[in-house]
Amino acid sequence: MDIDNLKKISDKIRAYVILSTTIAQSGHPGGSLSSADIITTLYFHKLRHDPKNPKWKYRDRFVLSKGHSCPAVYAALALNGYFSIDELKFLRKFNSNNPELLHLQGHPNALLTPGIEASTGSLGQGLSIAVGMALAEKIDRKDNSKQEYEIYALLGDGECDEGQIWEATMSAGHYKSDNLTAIVDRNRLQIDGNTEEVMSLNLIGKKFEAFGWDAIEIDGHDFEQIINALNKQHVQDKPKVIIANTTKGKGVKFMENKAEWHGKAPNFSQCIEALKDLNFVAENDEIYKNKDSEEYKNKERQKETYMELFDKISKFR
Repeated sequence: MDIDNLKKISDKIRAYVILSTTIAQSGHPGGSLSSADIITTLYFHKLRHDPKNPKWKYRDRFVLSKGHSCPAVYAALALNGYFSIDELKFLRKFNSNNPELLHLQGHPNALLTPGIEASTGSLGQGLSIAVGMALAEKIDRKDNSKQEYEIYALLGDGECDEGQIWEATMSAGHYKSDNLTAIVDRNRLQIDGNTEEVMSLNLIGKKFEAFGWDAIEIDGHDFEQIINALNKQHVQDKPKVIIANTTKGKGVKFMENKAEWHGKAPNFSQCIEALKDLNFVAENDEIYKNKDSEEYKNKERQKETYMELFDKISKFR
């Protein structure tokens, strides 16, 4: 898929993140937006996967270690056909009369959601799961030379404060896991503030290299750089880590580089403002001009508008 189409898909994913977290009035938009370009490139360019056969033996495995950013992954899965786009409206819902609409919880659940490889959200654990998958791939090979699938893990940089990340990093280097690619969403913000003030990750690539990894640093919003890094062949016997420099809240001006949007949902007016930044609402649209009016303070009117916006985004080409 060409870069222009990847960009359009990424914009859609960001729009669905904003809408679904607004409807839920909970969730984690900031890190979902910072990782949207990475997730888009994985699901629409790199990963070998089959929505009609989610457990296909030879599929690549993707572990969202920073599980709170699942709204972006859910949108990518829906756009690939793992389930309906309409189901994104039920993010974090428990009280639906239809059990089939309860699978998009606030953190990924591999037992409920098609396309999810691992239940994550307890930070620090996803890379360990991915290392186990990498070991299993080598054990399962039909011969000693042919790799059957690749394993990918997306980590948050704040998550890298967790000691288990470094145990897994050491294990992957020790076992020469050259079938494993980790990506660090390096947006430099976590729930408590700047990562360098909370627990400095300075020269994080060098830390991975010290454990026997091949480290690559890129702009995590440049599709060409993301593609080239993912396509770069493994150095023999070395796992690969991509340090992707990103912007928390990317694409929404009032969210960018603001730690407060780590785990806070927009209100109605902010949702419309965000969709304007993402070019799904225009400044001269009636909804934008009146987003703070009494009419749109009515919850039923807001609900109607969300449904209309879902339809509008789904039709966007």
